[in-house]
Amino acid sequence: MAGTPHTELSPELLAHMQAIKAKASEYGLDFFEVVYEVLDFETMNQIAAFGGFPVRYPHWRWGMEYEKLSKRDAYGLGRIYEMVINNDPCYAYLQESNSVTDQKLVMAHVYGHSDFFKNNLWFSKTNRKMMNEMANHATRVRRHIERQGLETVERFIDHCLALEHLIDPHSMFMAREEPRRVSGSDDAGGFEPHKLPSKGYMDPFINPESEMQRQRDAHAAEVKSGKGRIPERPTRDVLLFLLRHARLDEWQQDILSIIRDEAYYYAPQGMTKIMNEGWATYWHSKLMTQHFLEAKEIIDYAEQHSGVVHMPPGGFNPYKIGVELWKEIERRWNRGQHGAAWESLDSIGQKEAFDDKSMKGREKIFEVRRIYNDVSFIDEFLTPEFVDRYQMYQFRKDPQTGEVRIVTRDFDRIKQTLLFQMTNMGQPFLYVVDGNYMNRGELFLSHQFVGLEIDASKATQALKSLRALWGRPVHLMIRVNEDNWLYSAAELNGEPKREKVGEDLPKPAHGLM
Repeated sequence: MAGTPHTELSPELLAHMQAIKAKASEYGLDFFEVVYEVLDFETMNQIAAFGGFPVRYPHWRWGMEYEKLSKRDAYGLGRIYEMVINNDPCYAYLQESNSVTDQKLVMAHVYGHSDFFKNNLWFSKTNRKMMNEMANHATRVRRHIERQGLETVERFIDHCLALEHLIDPHSMFMAREEPRRVSGSDDAGGFEPHKLPSKGYMDPFINPESEMQRQRDAHAAEVKSGKGRIPERPTRDVLLFLLRHARLDEWQQDILSIIRDEAYYYAPQGMTKIMNEGWATYWHSKLMTQHFLEAKEIIDYAEQHSGVVHMPPGGFNPYKIGVELWKEIERRWNRGQHGAAWESLDSIGQKEAFDDKSMKGREKIFEVRRIYNDVSFIDEFLTPEFVDRYQMYQFRKDPQTGEVRIVTRDFDRIKQTLLFQMTNMGQPFLYVVDGNYMNRGELFLSHQFVGLEIDASKATQALKSLRALWGRPVHLMIRVNEDNWLYSAAELNGEPKREKVGEDLPKPAHGLM
């Protein structure tokens, strides 16, 4: 798929954009400069298939995504109105077939997203020049394809993509000294002796081989005695562990590092989906209804906005939940409905009627926008009244009648289920526990159960890919129906085997999670 030429905004859209931008700034939104491009239907789908970028590395997944988007549009099952990229400057795409009303709504929505990207803590460590970085990634992968062959590289990318969620998004905010790695080392720990700084021709004298061998022997003795294990502590960033300790060729290391970098770039979007979409929806609603909506546009706007926030019973629309929670926070802090004194009110209707006229709502939502993610957002601000108001109950379809029925209205259960689904972006917690399991150089991982059971079929696929990258047998301890099972991938192309954990099963160096 080719890159897209820049399409200038028409004079009419340019005037609307400048007015919306100015008004958004008046409200206190602080965003990256936004570069708008107007795209045709086909190009919009191409860029959407690339995850919002005009250029990506060659892989069949992009073509598959493009076909899915094209069929969805062809059958009237949905269409793309806007895309916006976390970058500085921020790039946003408008579909040329949209009406002027739609384009104004989208531009107002985009400024909300750009403000969120720039100011939310969880985006603060992301690469703000990712547009250039994606193009660089594409060039590097194409170079490997020229040298290694398309089929070989694509098969390796398949394995990497099967593991792309095995990162630790919180690690970006922690500084830890990681063990060093040397490519091609023979021991499972990938130990690299410590060297003093030296120029190349002086290295044999300043760092003699006898000293290097002494350090290797000491490390091997530590591993054998149970000390100096790799990793020193269970680690969630499986991709980093593989980069440092798996026996990978240089081209494989480069591709795995690309997949990992892109996974970390996209991670904050998964961690703040409700907040981010709700924030952008809040601002497009306020800007359009209070400033930029003409009388003749009301019906078109209402149709589009209602489509954005529609949520059927049993469904979960992040736009709807997000925008309503933002409005609820603003309303409560405007009236002082928070804190210990308000919580202590217990007379009928007393809490709802309370109003101290403090008008701190706008200040509060900007504070929340700055430091929260979806888990903390839902955990702190979701209330029983909110769940009842928007019927956020747990539903299930009756297999006999097909009727959708309420399973539970219990607030605690509903909230915990939501938090389980959002924690770690809905992905299971997998840790590397032992890189030298049973002293055979085998890899042992464990699933930490936090309310969300692992999908056994996905686990087996991940094990196959881990086996391919690690080069030796790989084991994964998972929890299924309150029992622990050990899945093992011994053969390179074989199916993983499983066995129920018993007392006689050898334990990994760090024990079970």
